Amino acid sequence: MSSVKVTEGHVNVESSKTQLFYRQSEPATGEARMSVLLLHGIRFSSENWLKIGTLEELAKAGCRAVAIDLPGLGQSKSAEAPVAVGQLAPGGFLKEVCDGLGLSQVVVISPSLSGMYSLPFLFQHQELVQAYIPIAPICTEKFTAEQYQSIKTSALIVYGDQDTQLGEVSLRNLSHLANHSVVVMKGAGHPCYLDDPDTWHKALIAFLETL
Repeated sequence: MSSVKVTEGHVNVESSKTQLFYRQSEPATGEARMSVLLLHGIRFSSENWLKIGTLEELAKAGCRAVAIDLPGLGQSKSAEAPVAVGQLAPGGFLKEVCDGLGLSQVVVISPSLSGMYSLPFLFQHQELVQAYIPIAPICTEKFTAEQYQSIKTSALIVYGDQDTQLGEVSLRNLSHLANHSVVVMKGAGHPCYLDDPDTWHKALIAFLETL
């Protein structure tokens, strides 16, 4: 771990009058070559990214990686969500998070529940998103094929082939993104990155190297 620096902190989201907990990893020396924002699903938190080594892998690949705990979850349990689960959060919510963390051009990793935050952010602030990595997110049906086609951001769609519900639905909708590639993780379920961290990390780092 010596080549990687891991820290923790809180970021203010003024519009929601709330604070979110985050974990951050970065190269111990030198400038990070890109920034990555990691979100999570409803039963998970930033701790999962720490435990399976994604934060460390990203920092070793020269990235500054920030994993936040979404409102009402993990160590942001007392933070109030801007909308109910399954509704689209304001696109400005993640913009404020990124502003507070000093992330300008960011790669967004978005599994499951976090789609309610990441998709509005992508559609309203495309210029701030260097790349988008959805992992079977919710809310993909709330946008049209034409809206997806208007997004030029590079995207890597990831899902487990055992995730027969959200995986397939989200793939069908996200496939309309103008600039996307797909990774299907064999034998993996809905949280495919937890089922097979090695395959996940290989696919993630290979994609980031194309940016």
